[in-house]
This record gives sequence, C-alpha cells and structure tokens, in this order.
Amino acid sequence: MNARQLMIIQLVNERGSISVGELAKITEVSEVTVRQDLNMLEKASYLKRIHGAAVSTESDDVQARMHARFPLKQDLAEYAASFVKEGESVFIEGGSTNALLARFLSNNKDITIVTVSHYIASLLKESQCEIIVLGGLYQKSSESVVGPLTRSCIQQVHFQKAFIGIDGWHPDTGFTGKNMLRCDIVNAVMDKGVETFALTDSSKFGHIHPYPISHSHHFSHVITDSGLSTEYQEILEQRDTRVHIVPDRPLKAG
Repeated sequence: MNARQLMIIQLVNERGSISVGELAKITEVSEVTVRQDLNMLEKASYLKRIHGAAVSTESDDVQARMHARFPLKQDLAEYAASFVKEGESVFIEGGSTNALLARFLSNNKDITIVTVSHYIASLLKESQCEIIVLGGLYQKSSESVVGPLTRSCIQQVHFQKAFIGIDGWHPDTGFTGKNMLRCDIVNAVMDKGVETFALTDSSKFGHIHPYPISHSHHFSHVITDSGLSTEYQEILEQRDTRVHIVPDRPLKAG
C-alpha cells in the first residue's frame, strides 16, 4: 500500500464519505487513478464504493482502523501510557488506539496487561510484560472476546486501571457503543470501580450509538485531542470526568 492510498483511507475514515473528484484534487492524481485505488481498497475491506464517492465501512477491523489518523492515535496512546506505574496491572479493552497503548507498555516487564483483545495479545507476543488474555465468545470482526464467560473472567481478575475505546459521546446520552456485547463487557469493567480512561480521538464526540456505556459509573478520565469542543469539555468535567487534551504536534519548518 502506498502513501496516497493510506491518505485516502484516512480521509474516508475522518469524513465518513468523500467524492472521487475531491480525492483526486487532494492527492493530485487523476480520477481514473483514484478509482483504481478505491477498487483495490474496497477489495481489501478498507472502505466501500458508491457512485462517485467512497464511504467508511464502519469496520471493527483493528488493523484497518489503525491507518486512520495514525500519528494522532500514537500521541494519545503515548500520553495514556504515562498514567501507568511500575508494578501495576491494567485492563486494555480493544481498538486501534488501545493497541498502540499496549505497544508503548509492552517492554516494561513490571507491568501486567489484561485484555479481551486477541489482536493486542498477538501484537505483544515478543513483549517483556505479562499478558493475561481473557476467555469468551470470539468475535472475528473485532478479534475480541465477549459474553457471559468474559464477564466471569473480569470478575476473577484484578487491575488498577482500565483503558476503554468508545464509539460515541453526546451530552444527552453519555458514552455509547455500536456493539451490544462489547458494551456489556465494558460495563462489567466499569462495575469493578477502578480508575477508568476513555481513550479516543475527538471525532467520536457528538455521535450517538444504540448501546449505553457507563450509566452506573462515570469515566474517571477522557484522553483526547484538541478537536474536542470547549462546550463538551466543560460538560464532561461537570460530570466529574477529568479531560486531558493531548496537544497537536508542532508543524515542521519547511
């Protein structure tokens, strides 16, 4: 995959949909070349084609989502890693930013990572840290486990902090998710009463999805980027959630 195709994936995921003509202008190639790129990317399940445009697949595939806004997600993950102390056990749920967080923590042999994500476990197979992979019903699309067995496992293990990926937040609904079974697992983690972090880029805010998260327990922290509106930040902090804004990378000269 070349740099232009990575840029197309990023644009489609950021905007939800974008026309072939606009992609051609941004990438400075012909519409014919863009269509060829879109055909290849659709076959690889990175996006979907519609007449004259490309749209996001809303995919749970972690590797595909990793390409969208990668430098930003890397910065969020690195910032989140600074909250983890020597000797701690931490729960890392799933998703692309959490996978990058796990990678940042992976070479610390004094940290234990508890996860439902087989993708994260596979990513860390050469790591120095201890990894506890919970059991349950395997969801192929997200490479995570869910269901009653996973809930039972969560009740049997202990950790000091939990890092959760979210799909949406709105003042009227709070945090929400797209997958009922994954939201159920997140709520089981929240019920343990540990320090919790919603780790996500700002594009998720303002969106409502079907399944509620954390109605009984609020998130201790939100780690996100400067795209979060001041209004939303104030509402979250009024609800006793501390908001951490990770600064943008400085622009390189020249």
